Amino acid sequence: MTASHHSGREVIHSRHNPLFKQLVKLAGSRRERAKAGLALLDGVHLIEACIDAGWQPEKLVVSEALDETPQLDEWIECCHGKAVWMAEALFREITEMECPTGILAVVAIPAAAAPRLDGCCLALDGVQDPGNVGSIMRTAAAAGVDQVWLSTGCADAWSPKVLRAGMGVHFSLPVLEKVDLVAALSQFKGKVAVTSLRQATPLYATDLRGDFAMVMGSEGGGVSAAVDALAKVRLTIPMKPGVESLNVGAATAVCLYERMRQQEYS
Repeated sequence: MTASHHSGREVIHSRHNPLFKQLVKLAGSRRERAKAGLALLDGVHLIEACIDAGWQPEKLVVSEALDETPQLDEWIECCHGKAVWMAEALFREITEMECPTGILAVVAIPAAAAPRLDGCCLALDGVQDPGNVGSIMRTAAAAGVDQVWLSTGCADAWSPKVLRAGMGVHFSLPVLEKVDLVAALSQFKGKVAVTSLRQATPLYATDLRGDFAMVMGSEGGGVSAAVDALAKVRLTIPMKPGVESLNVGAATAVCLYERMRQQEYS
């Protein structure tokens, strides 16, 4: 049996169900997400952020163990009634959360935009840790970044881990994936900055105002040589002796907030 009825609604019970199979693939496969143009929002907070930003999920997936709430009815209405119920055991095979909230949403990944030529842009060059990518995106939105560019080697922006770390920022901040950073930065009209230990000026003594592209490198290798060659500004973050470096997320926050301070308070 593939489905039963629960409170008058059909409940999926079988691992052979086509939708269940698709959801498992969307949760675990970057290739499947790219192929389908779909991603999974896992949990109440992300779904709220999505709907509050004016996005319309393609479908809601609800655990049969979830209690009925007025909020759920509102979300189902927002999705024009496109909701399915799933056995709790199957739902837990899709979610990565240790304490699932009992609800998922399928959302369309927006079409890729063109890299901006001006404004404030943040480029990540090979940042592979999903938690770092998501938290950096969240910081970027708070610090007034207009676009985030991810190079080919970065973590998938629409993976469940990056989405959770981003805490809903995906719905307000344009993020471009698989960007040719050399091409994009070559066309950028403002300053291109990297963090560096050579020929660098202290962050707090450098003018970061105006059109500005900040490039942050991978956790291990830093910025690639081709991208580094395009930098017009090289920044060093002051640190106490004996400390080797900052986590890429912390370094990004320090740089972006100094830029924000200069733009708005100096």
